Amino acid sequence: MADKKLMKGNEAFAEAAIRAGCDAYFGYPITPQSEVMEYLAAQQPHLRTGMVLLQAESEVAAINMVYGAAGTGKKVMTSSSSPGISLKQEGISYLAGSQLPCLILNVMRGGPGLGTIQPSQSDYFQATKGGGHGDYRMIVLAPASVQEMADFVKLGFELAFKYRNPVMMLSDGIIGQMMEKVEMFEQMPRATEFDQRWVTTGKTPDRERNVITSLDLDPARHERHNQKLQAKYQLMRENEVRFETIACDDAEYLFVAYGSSARICQKSVKLAREKGIKAGLLRPITLFPFPYDEIDRLTKQLKGILTVELSAGQMIEDVKLATEGRVKVALHNRMGGMVPSPEEVLDALITHFSI
Repeated sequence: MADKKLMKGNEAFAEAAIRAGCDAYFGYPITPQSEVMEYLAAQQPHLRTGMVLLQAESEVAAINMVYGAAGTGKKVMTSSSSPGISLKQEGISYLAGSQLPCLILNVMRGGPGLGTIQPSQSDYFQATKGGGHGDYRMIVLAPASVQEMADFVKLGFELAFKYRNPVMMLSDGIIGQMMEKVEMFEQMPRATEFDQRWVTTGKTPDRERNVITSLDLDPARHERHNQKLQAKYQLMRENEVRFETIACDDAEYLFVAYGSSARICQKSVKLAREKGIKAGLLRPITLFPFPYDEIDRLTKQLKGILTVELSAGQMIEDVKLATEGRVKVALHNRMGGMVPSPEEVLDALITHFSI
């Protein structure tokens, strides 16, 4: 029988990492995600999984340790918050270019710069459009509950090894710090079933030594490598889109929100329905690949879409791309750690669309 525990989102992520058979965690403390490392450190003396836990000297060091361990085919992960993830961007680009699987958690806080320790969603562009250099992509999972902070660890590792690519979980300070009941999955083996012909585990009688690198000075070869990467990203778009819809069957107005903003919008939908306003919610679970087709399908019945974000408005650009101007798209946003109420969101819907 699965365990049920009352946990913070960060703690649930850490416990799920243990149960998912994570081989190593390399990180550096930063608010509001420091509980990840604290939880792992408290549990490590009691672990029999052999998991390596190391606080690196910096975020740059941590992501490059992930690179090295991922090259041996191990389940490895790191976590940080917005400024720390910025420091990891070069390493993330290297991981993508070298086709190495790993799991990265960003518990977002307000910026730019050091900003605030309060929750934000202003790293959407960084996560989905490639915060580092080069034409790379990551699958980006957006948990909206403590339960999903645990469940997406298991899913994230599966997708990372399926595509040999970094996977990011894009959370925020609300989800990371809030406490909810979590049903944990059973302990999984550390071993991962995958094609190991690429790993750097030494030369064998039937295999030459492997070299993992993202460097190629021959432009023709490097173009072919990039074409291979783009084909892989297209497979992600075709096969890995995930989303949730609430009350969308007859909706005339649609909230589009992810993570903690989607939780707020769930109540806004209820309040709208009580007033006779046919509102629904689409929650992207994968921010890349984004659910363009589902939003496109819904536009045929909609009078308006309101994106709700804890940022200056970033996801709204993808929503507008999906609608191609066929329906009005408006934004309700808060910044700097401010969080809207469900009533505020509903008032914004009524105001923007003169309902």
